[in-house]
Amino acid sequence: MTRRLNKLYFLLIITLGLFSCNKDFLNTKPLGEVSSEDVWKDGALTQAFVNNIYNGLGNGGFDEQMLASLSDEAVFTHTGRSINTVNEGSLSPSNTGWVSGTYSWSSMYSRIRSCNVALENIATATFDDQALKDRLAGEVHFLRAYYYHQLVRYYGGVPLIDKSYGLNEDYTIARNSFEECVNFIVKECDDAISALDGINMAKGRATANAARALKSRMLLYAASDMHDIPTLQSKTSFLSGYASPELLGYTSGDRNARWQAAKVAAKAVMDAAGSGYKLDLTAPVTPDQGRNNYMSIAMGGGSKAPGVDPAAASEIIFGRFFVAERDEGGSYQGLYNGPNGYHNWAGNTPIGLLVDDYEMMDGTKFSWSNSGQAAAPYKSRDPRLYASILYDGADWKPRDLISGNVDPANQIQTGQYDLKIGGNLVNFNGLDTRSSTIEDWNGSRTGYYVRKFIDPDPGIVDNNTRQYLPWPFFRYTEAVFNYIEACIELGEDAEAREWLNKIRFRSGMPAVTESGAALRDRYRNERRVEMSFEEQRYHDARRWLIAPTTLGRKITFISVLGKFKPGKELNGTYKHDESIYNYTYTPIIDENHEDRTWVDKMYFRPINLDEINKNDKLVQNPGYE
Repeated sequence: MTRRLNKLYFLLIITLGLFSCNKDFLNTKPLGEVSSEDVWKDGALTQAFVNNIYNGLGNGGFDEQMLASLSDEAVFTHTGRSINTVNEGSLSPSNTGWVSGTYSWSSMYSRIRSCNVALENIATATFDDQALKDRLAGEVHFLRAYYYHQLVRYYGGVPLIDKSYGLNEDYTIARNSFEECVNFIVKECDDAISALDGINMAKGRATANAARALKSRMLLYAASDMHDIPTLQSKTSFLSGYASPELLGYTSGDRNARWQAAKVAAKAVMDAAGSGYKLDLTAPVTPDQGRNNYMSIAMGGGSKAPGVDPAAASEIIFGRFFVAERDEGGSYQGLYNGPNGYHNWAGNTPIGLLVDDYEMMDGTKFSWSNSGQAAAPYKSRDPRLYASILYDGADWKPRDLISGNVDPANQIQTGQYDLKIGGNLVNFNGLDTRSSTIEDWNGSRTGYYVRKFIDPDPGIVDNNTRQYLPWPFFRYTEAVFNYIEACIELGEDAEAREWLNKIRFRSGMPAVTESGAALRDRYRNERRVEMSFEEQRYHDARRWLIAPTTLGRKITFISVLGKFKPGKELNGTYKHDESIYNYTYTPIIDENHEDRTWVDKMYFRPINLDEINKNDKLVQNPGYE
């Protein structure tokens, strides 16, 4: 042992002696780091830098707290998350409430700075692969456009920064006008299209058609009521005395030209992508086919559940994809939103206002004033309802996989029911209520649960199994909707109806026949239900200037009561059975969890006070000064 130690000491002395003679070892580069200069000398390192910029996309809309809960789609079940600060109209520059990292001011500008660094250095990069340089530059132009579009659709015009700042520079900069921001984003999209056109990109990376889709969305927003200042001023009063309306929209100009530009941009997406998923139908499919078509789209074609068509993956133009190698929040939607009776968290739960807006199968409106519909509110409805919402009595996954043999029927239970247990009549609280015997702290407050974006594969236990469904940043149907909307605003009703009916036929719904304002209303409702939970409604309600009657409405829940019919009873475990029970469904307005209030200043978010204090050239949005 002593001899071995002596040898080690000898080797150590020799080694130190060598180092004392040659001091170059002090200048060696850390093995785990790469200098900024070296990044742009190597194509792989440059691509790694660009890959990191994609992280600004986060989980897409698959975070635990969803934008749906800032709209009339859902309510966030849990308290203390600052969502009610927004929904109750009490947000301010010093208290902006919940802000997702996918659109916060600081997060977006951090990613924009990375884009600027990348574009400056790719232009002078010394590696030889010019095709790779061009492709990466195209991706960065798309990402910079996307991050700016996120800022613009929440805040209005923002400072346009297209260079990276060095030390000791003046970092203060004024906001650009809304029009200048739109033009910048469109130019970025055009640059991305030019660089990426014809390239077969890997899944999840920016493509030319993703850039077309972003351009289409931005031009649609630019043409909308919220960004036409004369229209905004005529329908609201919060701009009174505001000295910089150009930050929020167009103070003049030809709106028809803006709608025409939106129409052309949307059609470019459609033409580049082909016919879309099952949008070549001339008549409605069956209700079961319509439900499966919609479920397939929501799954991105990626579920193994019965009825899911893998071909529906073609619907996604640009998505956020999740893989088993990375443990990301976006793969836990089943846990986040699933029923508490399956040991899930019931986070974002649909509100009655959304459920009520799904039409009857014959295309008429659902109404609680109709006694027949009120007695059986979940029968003969738009097939998309059954692929999007879990309601009382809806079939769902095997409950015994996680919660024991307490529900052999595997049905959602959000009501109170008569039940015989041990020979005694009890008032049984459903397993998916907030009084559940399984979990009583995180059940739905609304009587509904999200089904869309939760893999219906009966073998997947959402509580402890991740799922890998893509988040659709842009899908083909959004471009079709953009095209329809522009056609309606341009008075081209026949063209709008043709495409609107293609979407309806795919879901099993009958054709619409309206024109003018009535067609616009049908279109808006169609977009609402088709794009539910996809981060569309919050922006649509604002840009259409209908937020007071949509986002600002009080939350509606559903109360379900099941009473034994005369001479009937059920013993042991409960199941939904209309031969045994008389069911009563009562819509309830709730103001306790969230007292939703719309204030017109909320058409635009406030710029955080810290940003205003750091940059004295920033002008605050109206109502927050």
